[in-house]
Amino acid sequence: MVLCVVDSLEKNLEDSVDSLGKDVAFVEKWPWEFGPDYKWWKYMNRPNPNLSELKKVSNNTSLQSTAALTIDLPNYTIKNGKYAAEGVKGMAASYEYVNIRQMDFEFGRYFTDNEANNGEAKTVIGWEIYQNLFPSQINPLDHLIKINGNPFKICGVIKKEGESLINNSMDNVFIIPIKAANTYIRANSYQINSRIHVKAKAGVTVDLLENELKGVMRSVRKLKPMEEPDFAINKTTLLSGPLKQLFGVVSIAGWVIGGFAMLVGGFGIANIMFVSVKERTQQIGIQKALGAKNYFILVEFLVESVLLCLLGGFIGLLFVYLITLGVKSGLDMNLYLSQKNIITGLLVSVIIGIVSGFIPALSAAKLDPVEAIRSK
Repeated sequence: MVLCVVDSLEKNLEDSVDSLGKDVAFVEKWPWEFGPDYKWWKYMNRPNPNLSELKKVSNNTSLQSTAALTIDLPNYTIKNGKYAAEGVKGMAASYEYVNIRQMDFEFGRYFTDNEANNGEAKTVIGWEIYQNLFPSQINPLDHLIKINGNPFKICGVIKKEGESLINNSMDNVFIIPIKAANTYIRANSYQINSRIHVKAKAGVTVDLLENELKGVMRSVRKLKPMEEPDFAINKTTLLSGPLKQLFGVVSIAGWVIGGFAMLVGGFGIANIMFVSVKERTQQIGIQKALGAKNYFILVEFLVESVLLCLLGGFIGLLFVYLITLGVKSGLDMNLYLSQKNIITGLLVSVIIGIVSGFIPALSAAKLDPVEAIRSK
């Protein structure tokens, strides 16, 4: 169970990071760094990427298949008549974003290239927003909703994605065209962060794309050769690397916690086997008197110990499987019982059976047949 929880958290985090795009590089002002010496005061004064720079990056980067600009907007309240969704995360995006971030639609579609270029008041909303604004679950397409008091027409509803451990789920997010955001929505500059998403061509690594983007962005911003860059090129490996190190430590802690359970279980199995040897002492004496070898008695009790542990292992796996089903349905969290953990659980059961049953089995194998038969 402990390993199941640890592996599930790690897989959920990996899936969340991968949803950002394994083959995508992000040009923005904030670098994805960790540690106490994060120079936020320096990065804060950097300029945000814009539509003009998006066009230059698209035209001058040979290793990219597509590029898009997104702008993080402040949280807004969205209204549909008497219904409202508060604290909703907003995003303004160029049309190309749909080719970078995978989105499955429950209703409708993403806004078109023409709608984006014309700055039409169209919006794509997440599943939670739809649930809050349309409790009767009617088809919301072409309905007008108000974002920050401005009317927007719904053109699509994204299917439910579920919770994300790095908070990149689209369930509570609305997306509008960038030009529509410039026209209808005002926000203070310190509330806004933007980034250019650049997707690599098939067969091109993100590292190669990153190197090309560094040169292109320095040219776009007219930086001198020795001048410090005023932008950051981020990629998902900057997140996945530290996460793997973190979960390496967590996994060791999981084995330590599970080790206490195995220790207690091992003593329990050893006690059961000692009692079994004691109760069957005469039977062992008769077996040895009829010609049974020491190794036969040893193997007999070891097999019994291993089967006892395997039975406990199967019951434990069954309970873990039922718990994973309960968590998935009740808490909207993915809990995985992987094949690796099933095999690990059964192998550990076998090892505990051998280790815990060896001394009782050895004591049974060394019994004197005459003394064993006479025992009561």
